[in-house]
Amino acid sequence: MANTQGPEGNYDPAGSTQMFRAFVDDPQSRQQQQAATTRGPRVGLIVGVIAAVAIVAVVAWLALK
Repeated sequence: MANTQGPEGNYDPAGSTQMFRAFVDDPQSRQQQQAATTRGPRVGLIVGVIAAVAIVAVVAWLALK
């Protein structure tokens, strides 16, 4: 027996695909995502440089003591 009745309501599967593509192709969200990813490594680099300077300072202080 075939089901000849359509889905209830006005569900449009292509509409959700179009909304998803609009979300993915949104240039503003892409810029925010790029800003977040470039900010992370920069913070890690700054923390690493500060840690290296602190270690060199401690080694120099112990050597001169």
